[in-house]
Amino acid sequence: MDEKLGLTVADAVDYKGCPAERSKTGGWIPAALILGIEIVERLSTMGIAVNLVTYLGGVMHLPSSTSANIVTDFMGTCFLLCLLGGFLADSFLGRYKTIGIFVVVQTLGTAMLAIVTELPQLRPPPCNRHSEECKEANGLQMAVLYLALYLIALGTGGLKSSISGFGTDQFDEKNDKEKAQMAFFFNRFFFFISIGTLTAVTVLVYLQDEVGRSLAYGICSITMLIAIFIFLSGTRRYRYKKSSGSPMVQIFQVIATAISKRKINLPYDVGMLYEDTPEPCRIHHTDQFRFLDKAAIVAEGDMNYLTAGPNPWKLCSVTKVEEVKMMGRLLPIWATTIIFWTTYAQMITFSVEQASTMDRSIGSFQIPAGSLTVFFVAAILITLAVYDRLIMPLWKKWRGKPGFSSLQKIAIGLVLSTIGMAVAAAAEMKRLSVAKSFVYKNINILTSFTWNSSALPISVFLLIPQFFLVGAGEAFIYTGQLDFFITQSPKGMKTMSTGLFLSTLSLGFFVRSFLVSVVKKVTTSDDGQGWLADNINYGRLDCFYGLLSLLGVVNLVIYLICAVWYKPDKAKPIERFTDAENKC
Repeated sequence: MDEKLGLTVADAVDYKGCPAERSKTGGWIPAALILGIEIVERLSTMGIAVNLVTYLGGVMHLPSSTSANIVTDFMGTCFLLCLLGGFLADSFLGRYKTIGIFVVVQTLGTAMLAIVTELPQLRPPPCNRHSEECKEANGLQMAVLYLALYLIALGTGGLKSSISGFGTDQFDEKNDKEKAQMAFFFNRFFFFISIGTLTAVTVLVYLQDEVGRSLAYGICSITMLIAIFIFLSGTRRYRYKKSSGSPMVQIFQVIATAISKRKINLPYDVGMLYEDTPEPCRIHHTDQFRFLDKAAIVAEGDMNYLTAGPNPWKLCSVTKVEEVKMMGRLLPIWATTIIFWTTYAQMITFSVEQASTMDRSIGSFQIPAGSLTVFFVAAILITLAVYDRLIMPLWKKWRGKPGFSSLQKIAIGLVLSTIGMAVAAAAEMKRLSVAKSFVYKNINILTSFTWNSSALPISVFLLIPQFFLVGAGEAFIYTGQLDFFITQSPKGMKTMSTGLFLSTLSLGFFVRSFLVSVVKKVTTSDDGQGWLADNINYGRLDCFYGLLSLLGVVNLVIYLICAVWYKPDKAKPIERFTDAENKC
């Protein structure tokens, strides 16, 4: 009997709904087929996002700050919709169907974007951006563009919430060999994200600028179709795990029950609180968020002995309450990482606009402005390699630990991004000084500037330090957040926790759009100029970067306080999984 159980994976089934056989399902081959979807998703999303600001300004004739906000709102929506995708996967569809549906949605979005950028009727006539005859895109043209963009955002949100989870489903964490492979999968997952981004900011951006946007976006659609067929080819080899219901329901149950019992005093002995979870699966009581403990108080009428258990909207077990507490303890760390992604948003908006005004030539070759983000991706890959091969071994020899903790990684990322914004402010001061001195040699440089005009006599490589600092910060903060939110969340809430992590990216982009709107309103003078002028040569982008650096310092202090306050649950050492534990 034990031998037979060893041939199957206890908590997974195959495509027929039968227990998944270990030798015929799961492992690296199915996981690799799933990663193919992630590569082309990142290729499409980032290939569009990093160069969209130049299309909105140069083709649709929108003001600088408006263009930047459209890009950040698009990216913010992509990550915010991860919560919707996670809810659908947990509650109704499962991860396989969620990926299959939303990858089709994203393919339709990129195909529509290819058509939108090709048809002249869907964009205003070309002109000098600062001439009186220049017209911005009308409502219909913008509506069609928005429809294409937000179809892509919907597809991206549904995919991102399930790809990493479905990939890890292919490995059995109760098997030592496969558990080691799962850890390796996370490293490869982030590596493939970076490879997709690298291809997007080099090859795809070059095609957009030098060949045509419709061709580039068409390539995105074709590669997505290929990825769909590759993904479907693994249907018989995948392991499927049954959805356990939305964790949001459990959270609402605990909160609602605690509120309804708010006038009842807690017992002096926590052992009197209700608990029906098997001993190996229990989470021991903690003192934080004691108000929620009231959800586990047994009151008259809570127990219905005619049914299998109590009404979960009237009585919750201590373990369920503690799981909600675990999610609650994540929130301060969650909130203090949002500012990093606000900083990150500058790398694909204002930094690209800076690059578009500068000398980008290497000999006879002209670097596309959007391709400057290649230094951002390079910084991520270099940082990961140095950390893996140099820092981790040295740290293990010195401190006896295999690398930094997740909270330490997040702190390092916040520090690097704050320094990166200070460096960006200094670089912008230099660029503006060159622009102002150049105006005396060519009085029309500021008024005649367009996206395709002559560049200022200053090398675009001045921007490399800010790309490298923020890129290195992302390498630390992304891996730190992913590790933190997955390992510190309850077992049944890991998909939701992943969505919570991705929502920090979303809110970072939305905070950036809000901040831009506020700064533009507060600093704009009667002549229409301010920190964020429609033409950045008229503005004071250096002041905006300085503001972000200051906010980064304040946020870092708050984060350190929250990190000290955070008290993770200490897991019991388990030498082997018992039958009872397998049922948890």
